[in-house]
Amino acid sequence: MTGATATADLKDVKLEQGWKTALADQFRAPYMAALKAFLRAEKEAGKRIFPKGSQYFHALDLTPIDKVKVVILGQDPYHGPGQAHGLCFSVPPGVAPPPSLVNIYKELQRDLGLEPPRHGHLTYWAEQGVLLLNSVLTVQAHEAASHRGQGWEQFTDAVVHAVNDKVEPVVFLLWGSYAQKKAAFVDTSRHLVLSAPHPSPLSAHRGFLGCKHFSQANAFLEEKGRGAIDWSLPKEA
Repeated sequence: MTGATATADLKDVKLEQGWKTALADQFRAPYMAALKAFLRAEKEAGKRIFPKGSQYFHALDLTPIDKVKVVILGQDPYHGPGQAHGLCFSVPPGVAPPPSLVNIYKELQRDLGLEPPRHGHLTYWAEQGVLLLNSVLTVQAHEAASHRGQGWEQFTDAVVHAVNDKVEPVVFLLWGSYAQKKAAFVDTSRHLVLSAPHPSPLSAHRGFLGCKHFSQANAFLEEKGRGAIDWSLPKEA
């Protein structure tokens, strides 16, 4: 499995080959040079950036483009120490599941009868074809949304476009208005788009809980011959 090697020098990044081909134009675009300069300046100023550089593109490395079955869109990485590792909603082993993920687990139990695990590590989903993509791939420690507007959004827009262009049908799980706007262009004649409020405690009770997105996603994938996702997670990470 590959990852980013030169964390601030994005032109030299190593990336899963399918994504590297699909996104080649992005790495040559002027905005990427500006993003590179921004990240370098932040590090030179002594600011802590999450996740670590080798995990900026972790979601893409774990879920190659030709394996994508489901897309879940997040916003920013977690900005607390030890939380972010490149997958939206996920945290590394040993870190307690954040509130939004707790509500995702509640819906999994409600929808599919799955007992919540004691961890928040979602790598098992990613390895099955669930692209856990944040819109912005880095953040300054303790400063939510601090890296918005620096270029990551354009890059991840290109990721979503690349998935939309796939011949194989994909399920897009769009939780919250931010994700719904980001993927508004998805071709619903080929792909399944399921929308609901964000699983945050502030909004989950307005329609996320009870949305049954996980069973609907699997029914669509099975109907299209792509195989269901095993949404259960190991009890221990």
